[in-house]
Amino acid sequence: MELKGTVAVVTGGNGGLGQRICHALAAAGVNVAVVYAKSADQSKDVAQALRQQHQINAAPFGCDVSKPDQVQRLVGDVAKHFGRLDIFINDAAYNKAIPFQDLDGLTIEEWTKIIDINLTGPMHCIKAVAPVMKRQGQGRIVNISSVAGLGPQGSSIAYAVSKAGLIHLTRCMSVALAPDILVNCVAPGLLEGTRATANLPAAQIERSASSSLLKKAADKDDVADQVVTMCRTNTMTGQTVVIDSGRVFH
Repeated sequence: MELKGTVAVVTGGNGGLGQRICHALAAAGVNVAVVYAKSADQSKDVAQALRQQHQINAAPFGCDVSKPDQVQRLVGDVAKHFGRLDIFINDAAYNKAIPFQDLDGLTIEEWTKIIDINLTGPMHCIKAVAPVMKRQGQGRIVNISSVAGLGPQGSSIAYAVSKAGLIHLTRCMSVALAPDILVNCVAPGLLEGTRATANLPAAQIERSASSSLLKKAADKDDVADQVVTMCRTNTMTGQTVVIDSGRVFH
């Protein structure tokens, strides 16, 4: 798909990875809706930086992706503001460090919050945006999962399960929305400088980096570049690409 002049929605667009994705898309000529849940001022700054650095149209939009009514409003507001909607990046996520053995610590409240934001939220977003993309005759959806979705690892059981579900949701939605809408997924390993990483114990961060073949964290720009590639592709759908400095092979 030709990207210049298209419109992308990036949930979690004001986060450490989300900002890199916004800038990578904007560098390709994509107009960007920077979606935030709470940090309105920061999202305004991100949108301003995108406009100034890349000479594209960018604007902030508030949305709690776990609330279907807010998601529907977001899709409508973006389509009205930009005149179209071609790309949707499901990057918004939540985690909390709970050791796998601490089943009492994995309360139903935490389980529900993690699943609602990380898995049910993207489902709400895909269902809301699909009719718009189908009317336009094209669309690209990219989900941001994690290597935690490929094995029993990560910050908590709930987080791992949510990210595994997102990988399979990618496959299922690629079947449901073909041929007009392509749905793919990126599964990063440890990323430094993100809100998700900030919630992890220092020992876990060090262990994740040192156990990779390259002995370092994954690169946020590598992830952002892969997102752009998945938006540009015309023949890739239902796939998950791992970027983790060499820890998980699938």
